[in-house]
Amino acid sequence: MKIIAFAASSSRKSINKTLATHVANIAANGVENASVEIVDINDYELPLFSEDREAELGKPELAQAFYNKLGEADAIVVSFAEHNGSYTAAYKNLFDWTSRIDMKVFQNKPMIMLATSPGPGGASSVLAAATGSAPFFAADVKASISVPSFYDNFDMGSSTINDADINDKIEQAVALLR
Repeated sequence: MKIIAFAASSSRKSINKTLATHVANIAANGVENASVEIVDINDYELPLFSEDREAELGKPELAQAFYNKLGEADAIVVSFAEHNGSYTAAYKNLFDWTSRIDMKVFQNKPMIMLATSPGPGGASSVLAAATGSAPFFAADVKASISVPSFYDNFDMGSSTINDADINDKIEQAVALLR
């Protein structure tokens, strides 16, 4: 089982990357021959998408590479950062370019969609948008979980969730992903 995990954020210190990595590692734990690959969307930085740019550039190699990377997965774990109630510009741009290669961006892969923020909202607005649109992009969403107040609910030292309810939701989600 190959799990691809990434944060829909370009932040080098992304708490969403921390969360996605944590959940992907739980999913791989105890599964024979399981592997986790953490993808950094900064490795797929592209010019701002527009139809004019697309006419000039066609389908950029980095968008194709991101699409191919998702295609290599048996499962995907993504955690969404929220900027002003929506996707980060970096993720939305990469997603827009990739969807021009194939609208089935997620290629019917089983997924866990996550979101977190330092505040009590837990990036729930962007998670709702991502989960709601997922079927249009061939995502087989097994679970979606918002983690509010990240620094209160995640112990950075031990890389563990310290809230029992959130931990239970993650364990249930992972069971569905396997």
